[in-house]
Amino acid sequence: MQLMKVDPRALKDNPDNTRQSKSTPQADALLLATIKAVGVIQPPVIFAEAGGNGYVIEAGHRRTRMAIAAGIEEIDVIVVEAANDNGAMRSMIENIAREPLNPIDQWRGIERLVAIGWTEEAIAIALALPVRQIRKLRLLANVLPAMLDHMAKGDMPNEQQLRTISAASLDEQKEVWKAHKPKKGDTASWWAIASGLTKTRMFARDASFGDDLRQAYGIEWAEDLFGPADEDNRFTTNVEAFLGAQQEWMSSNLPKKGTIVDVNNWGQPQLPPKAERIYGKPGKGDCTAMYLDRDGKVQSAHFRIPEVRQVKGKADPTPLGGEDGNEGIDVAAKTRPDVTRNGIDMIGDFRTDALHEALARAPIEDDTLLALLVLAFAGQNVSVDSGSETSNHLYGSRRFARHAVRLIGESGKLEVDMDTLRVMARLTLIDALSARTNRTDSGIVVRIAGDAIGADAYLPNMGTEEFLACLSRPALEASCGGTSVAPRARVRDTRAALVEHFKDERFVHQSALFAPDDVKMGEWLAKNMEHGSEDDDAPADGPMGGIENGAVGEAEPSVEDDAEANPYVPDTELEELEEADADTSTEDPDTAYGIAAE
Repeated sequence: MQLMKVDPRALKDNPDNTRQSKSTPQADALLLATIKAVGVIQPPVIFAEAGGNGYVIEAGHRRTRMAIAAGIEEIDVIVVEAANDNGAMRSMIENIAREPLNPIDQWRGIERLVAIGWTEEAIAIALALPVRQIRKLRLLANVLPAMLDHMAKGDMPNEQQLRTISAASLDEQKEVWKAHKPKKGDTASWWAIASGLTKTRMFARDASFGDDLRQAYGIEWAEDLFGPADEDNRFTTNVEAFLGAQQEWMSSNLPKKGTIVDVNNWGQPQLPPKAERIYGKPGKGDCTAMYLDRDGKVQSAHFRIPEVRQVKGKADPTPLGGEDGNEGIDVAAKTRPDVTRNGIDMIGDFRTDALHEALARAPIEDDTLLALLVLAFAGQNVSVDSGSETSNHLYGSRRFARHAVRLIGESGKLEVDMDTLRVMARLTLIDALSARTNRTDSGIVVRIAGDAIGADAYLPNMGTEEFLACLSRPALEASCGGTSVAPRARVRDTRAALVEHFKDERFVHQSALFAPDDVKMGEWLAKNMEHGSEDDDAPADGPMGGIENGAVGEAEPSVEDDAEANPYVPDTELEELEEADADTSTEDPDTAYGIAAE
């Protein structure tokens, strides 16, 4: 065995080298950086070529390649005698017996380099590591030595746990380690150790106060080296001082008609009694409430106090029905409604599904389709954004945009054929109209729309145990009319007989039909006719005058004249619609519908 200098380009690769797989680009970059910084630390091992005058590499193929890439003309090598197996066994042992440094040894090595004058930046360049990673490893200097000895055995906490442990004082770590120290041969319960050392953090990025209040309250920032690199990760565990500085800042910067309020259990501001919160742009007479959220960040909410109307005359203090409030009151016995609230909810779901299927499948003439669009956007579940730049709160649904883009051509202008318009109109109606008994309910307009296109034909069979259980006895017995089922003495028997009867038939309860009640229809018409009467005097030559004068041209042929002129929604469109709904199902419901959460 001898040491000599050779040109790395003159060395030949060993065909029997054990490591045949290519190393990763990251590993090669790391080795190249270290060779450029400190040279080849461990000389490659070579032996004389059999039957030639060259040398073959036995160990150190990557070191040789990276030395060539670094432009080094000569490197130190160790020359050994050629083995009978061409160095196969020695190559295997050299690659298997090697063990990488654990994080503890890496940290100790970094600390030794710092002690002899290496900077963190120079160490990072030499090891091809980010400076942030070097600083993370140096956090181990804040860990209890007993914990470090245990970590050196290979039992390491995860990054979040290490962050929590290193942020605690050594005295705190000592107490927690004493309580959770593992037995010999066992692994440490790092989650319990980190939990015992967890402290609430208040971040500098959430602070509204300046450096003057920080110094006045004695707040010192610490750096969270495990946080995102593009954020201000300074924090303090002095929660009381942080919140006190925030409170003083709010008191000094309270706007006119402003007040400081607390928050409830849900983190929402507790406004004054009878106050109405404003989510849009506040007016001149509105008030501002400032509060601290759960992260200690200053937030504000606008509200107004409704005016108290003065009632003329003096109210009679005597309650209705006499002095004790019981005389003259006709107390009617409470009767169960024909359909329970749960049944009404089910009907709303049935109607919505049937209406959507009818909008996708049923024949609809163009004039009816356009009328349905007008009805849909008159629904009480529809909100329209104003687009004003002065408003910081936008309301409405993003769902319609995916249909609108199909109407825009490559030139960026409205370019659409009638067939595409019909399909998009159907899909838009499916998104806009709803009969469900939640906030999406479109009101009476959905009943009118469903009745207009015959959506009753798409209602499911309601002769099921689940729905019939929602009917009262009179309503259940009335459902027996026109059938061979006679009412039984017990309600459950009547219901079971109806379920059996309608097993192969279709039953739709009268209250589920789309046609609205005449009384409610009349009230709705009268109410909205009053609002629309203000526009009755609009001039005929106004913006809408051209429509009345027939300027829009001839109508498109109906489905009865030309079946191909009124295509239904293709199955592919419905599948895309369902996939889009599935993609947005994880969003917060208020956010998905464009409604600002309180």
